Amino acid sequence: MLHVKNVTFGYSKTKVLEAIEFKVEEGKNLAIIGESGSGKSTLLKLIYGEYDLKEGHIFWKDEEILGPKYNLVVGYEFMKYVTQEFDLMPVTTVEENIGKHLSRFYPEEKQRRTDELIKVVELEAFAKTKVKFLSGGQKQRVAIARALVKQPEILLLDEPFSHIDNFKKQSLRRSVFKYLKDNNIACVVATHDKKDVLGFADQLLVIHDSKIIEKDTPERIYNNPKTPLIASFFGEFNVIEPYGIVYAHQLQIVAQSHLKATVNKSYFNGNSWLIEANYRSETIFIEHHDELKEDQEIHFLISL
Repeated sequence: MLHVKNVTFGYSKTKVLEAIEFKVEEGKNLAIIGESGSGKSTLLKLIYGEYDLKEGHIFWKDEEILGPKYNLVVGYEFMKYVTQEFDLMPVTTVEENIGKHLSRFYPEEKQRRTDELIKVVELEAFAKTKVKFLSGGQKQRVAIARALVKQPEILLLDEPFSHIDNFKKQSLRRSVFKYLKDNNIACVVATHDKKDVLGFADQLLVIHDSKIIEKDTPERIYNNPKTPLIASFFGEFNVIEPYGIVYAHQLQIVAQSHLKATVNKSYFNGNSWLIEANYRSETIFIEHHDELKEDQEIHFLISL
């Protein structure tokens, strides 16, 4: 189990993180969200042991994670960290990068593990390709596979799918997170993408102004966002008194209602339209199945 205990950290007098406390059980997935600069990446680096802690402690099972003051080489064998800089060997192939740290004395096992992870990150067609010829997204997938090759107990991922195009993102998420679950590997993911969280994370942690402002399951946080900041992570939302925070999909256009608005614009979203409307001099958003004309008066209900 990972245990982050009352961690406070700053690069100068300003605190980047304050009184951070949480646990991650073996085989569980924790997602961390927050605005840019909120300290997500810093927290991952602290867990990995890149910085020395002056306040608080971090443990994996019974072993305390210590920084460069105590470790000549940063990091631990049981933990791997995939950053947004991939640190790959550009003039060697995909399979050579992934299998680099596996023993040459067991070539069949080395090839089996390498092939298995190439399949997990969906790079079978590029196994013999030198890394320097890959796209940024493909390099990111190689970095994930290489981190998994020696079966770590815990994996730290910083924006793990940020460079990967939308054609591959969803299937790759399913493949990687399924592999982690199947192999009982704990995972901490720092992300700005709700699709890295919904459907995959066991727990969600929200950081704002250096502190944890929410910690619960993604489902509970999604269904009961306590602040507009949290709601904005999941999609278009409104603040309508006395109802509070309501998502665009919770507003339904009907023939008659005491709630009336005027359409400003319609945005095509694929399987629906996002209607921007004016309600009591405030802009609101409503998901609807059809495009609506500008200046059209509409009636709506709120389903909570």
